[in-house]
Amino acid sequence: MEVKGKKVGIALTGSFCTFDKIFVELEKLVAAGADVYTIFSNASQQISSRFGVPEEFLKKAEEITGRKPIQTIEGAEPIGPKSYLDILVIFPCTGNTCAKLANGITDTPVLMAAKAHLRNDKPLVISISTNDALGMNMKNIGLLLNAKNIYFVPFGQDNPVKKHNSLIAHTEKLIPTLELALEGEQYQPIMESF
Repeated sequence: MEVKGKKVGIALTGSFCTFDKIFVELEKLVAAGADVYTIFSNASQQISSRFGVPEEFLKKAEEITGRKPIQTIEGAEPIGPKSYLDILVIFPCTGNTCAKLANGITDTPVLMAAKAHLRNDKPLVISISTNDALGMNMKNIGLLLNAKNIYFVPFGQDNPVKKHNSLIAHTEKLIPTLELALEGEQYQPIMESF
């Protein structure tokens, strides 16, 4: 199923090293005809890093999508009762967000968006980006891989020599993953090397 004409939520968390790739994929989604809504976690809208400052990220998201990002839990909550997204992707999904999602914790705008969206039996896609995926977070990834309506952008070890436990999604496969998830299918293979 094409993303053209679909309402796609992009929920950004604090893996700032992936933000350049995220904005490239946002532009591709808009160019493909998707109606894109962005949601920013607390960290992604408050922390300045060597990769940029939150004000720049928020501004860029608005410029690409044509709408202001959702920045509060209260702003994300209507995603459930209004059921206005066809699909939501946590992009990037940090280990912290992954752990909270797997354990039912809803304390950020991104997690509220995910909870609200899943209540409508619609697909939620995870684009993992965490240095502890093959460590403490593996159990949480395992829970999410086995959860109803949750799909993953294919992922792999980005640097197995220096970062043994790190996994990152193949962000260039976002759109094909979304298209299959809209049909209830997981993109395969789910694990690919870099």
